[in-house]
Amino acid sequence: MENFTPVSALIGGLLIGVAASMLLLLNGRIAGISGIAGGLLSPARGDVAWRLLFLAGLALGAALWRLVGPEPQAIALTGSLPTLIAGGLLVGFGTRLGGGCTSGHGVCGIARLSKRSITATAVFMASAFVTVFVVRHVFGG
Repeated sequence: MENFTPVSALIGGLLIGVAASMLLLLNGRIAGISGIAGGLLSPARGDVAWRLLFLAGLALGAALWRLVGPEPQAIALTGSLPTLIAGGLLVGFGTRLGGGCTSGHGVCGIARLSKRSITATAVFMASAFVTVFVVRHVFGG
């Protein structure tokens, strides 16, 4: 773990916690990104502005960090385009099947001691471990 930066990780975690807490306390909503984005596909009346603002805040926060943060690490996507598309579709399917994503279950649900979210997060993590093992050690990728 040569790139571990505890200060930025702590600050990022605190910002995520504050944002999730504020959304719940001020708006009564859970900060699950898939649910927020999915709610824009068939929005209820008066339910679009906060969703767009939340998602815009994610993009603006990343852009701001790029301007003021350290030099970004290079990211290399090694999978083919069809593999990346299939992976994205599988993640979307899993999100719908699991009734939420890691941010909703893992950050907000566990903080509320939701048994359903604790179970869902454990299943997400176990699936990720198995997937990485199979891709790297069985298929040699």
